[in-house]
Amino acid sequence: MNDDTPIDMNVDNVPVFSVTEVSGLVKSTVEGAFQRVRIRGEISGFKRAASGHLYFAMKDDGALMDGVCWRGTAARLGMQPQDGMEVIATGRITTYPGRSKYQLVVETMELAGEGALLKLLEDRKRALSAEGLFDESRKQLLPYLPDVIGVVTSPTGAVIRDILHRLNDRFPRHVLVWPVLVQGDGAADQIASAIRGFNAMEEGGNVPRPDLLIVARGGGSLEDLWAFNEEAVVRAAAESFIPLISAVGHETDWTLIDLASDQRAPTPTAAAEMAVPVRYDVMAQVADCEGRMIRAVRRHTEAARREVEGLSRGLPNLRRVIEDASQRLDDWTERLSNGLWAGVRQRRARIPTRIPKPNQLIVQARRRLKGETEDLTRAVTVQLAHRKKSLAHVSQLLESFSYERVLDRGFALITSASGEPLTSVKNLKSGDDVNIRLKDGSEAARIIGGKIAPRPKRKPSPPKGGDDPQGTLI
Repeated sequence: MNDDTPIDMNVDNVPVFSVTEVSGLVKSTVEGAFQRVRIRGEISGFKRAASGHLYFAMKDDGALMDGVCWRGTAARLGMQPQDGMEVIATGRITTYPGRSKYQLVVETMELAGEGALLKLLEDRKRALSAEGLFDESRKQLLPYLPDVIGVVTSPTGAVIRDILHRLNDRFPRHVLVWPVLVQGDGAADQIASAIRGFNAMEEGGNVPRPDLLIVARGGGSLEDLWAFNEEAVVRAAAESFIPLISAVGHETDWTLIDLASDQRAPTPTAAAEMAVPVRYDVMAQVADCEGRMIRAVRRHTEAARREVEGLSRGLPNLRRVIEDASQRLDDWTERLSNGLWAGVRQRRARIPTRIPKPNQLIVQARRRLKGETEDLTRAVTVQLAHRKKSLAHVSQLLESFSYERVLDRGFALITSASGEPLTSVKNLKSGDDVNIRLKDGSEAARIIGGKIAPRPKRKPSPPKGGDDPQGTLI
């Protein structure tokens, strides 16, 4: 029998499955065989859904696998997945029947090796530096002697004991400790919240607001110190209004918070030394300044005294000046006393020997008032007579200009029926009633129109004595 010979198979004995049944069998088989696995690969196609779930793919040189991280687990990852990041993801493999795919349900995730961490650290440093969070212009000066110091660190480690011990040795201050996790899940959020919490405290409140902050942690690996490289911590340190000292790890350890803080300390103990001066050094400096000030005041006083002594040589003898002034004062006192008595005597001499009685003064005033009243009365009488005479003269002059005097000379005043004077024949017409006023009265008249014939001239009478125009001499 060769390959071309048909095979007669009885297919009646093969069971028939639905698609859902096959998908369920495959799902149970895969989940039973891969209940917990750790897979290393590079993240690709990362996206965060609106629900909060994370979807991505993990790949290497030969294959690609889908991955999913549910919202509750994503909040506890302790890192932010990104494309190109090489990680080790722990979880279980399951299938997604809706697309006939298998996928990794991630429960935990960590960076694969220090090289990946350093690459992520460098990328984050470059991005935050481009925003200006590490600029020197943002740095604040540390207070010389803060009253209250806030410390953000673990309350159970040796770091807080070292800081308190060093502060007590140098210059005891009031310390507020904000306990936080310094590594692991949630550490970055707690550190950032502590920094912002100290800044949110009100000045003059029940709890004093710190004048200086110290964020401290002991040494460790890059993974142990990773919380201080998180973006939330770096931004909180850069936004702090309170001056901040970062003291994370040993002297050779560097984190991003060191670049964003106002001052970086190589160790937590060194941070305490930066925070306060040595008390005895301050006391010695104050004493030295006091001595120098006293010596300077003494030198200044001595120089001023010598200058005053030099100037005093050119001044007159004060005792003699006072003696001369005293003598002049005595002389002026005596002259003043004599002058006062002389003035009193002179004014006494001016006082009349006999003061008139008030009744006499009243009588004299009445007489004077009576005489002045009579003079005033006569002056008023003369003035009134003069004014009456002037008024009569003006009245006579006004009367001479009256139109009634014109009527006395034979003229007439013609007025209309309403009493208005008529001055022109143009204002008259036949039938108008007028009033004619003469010297001794007035009469009503009516205009009849026409012209009045002129009166014939009288013929001159012949001269007396005959017809001889030359007359006679006898």
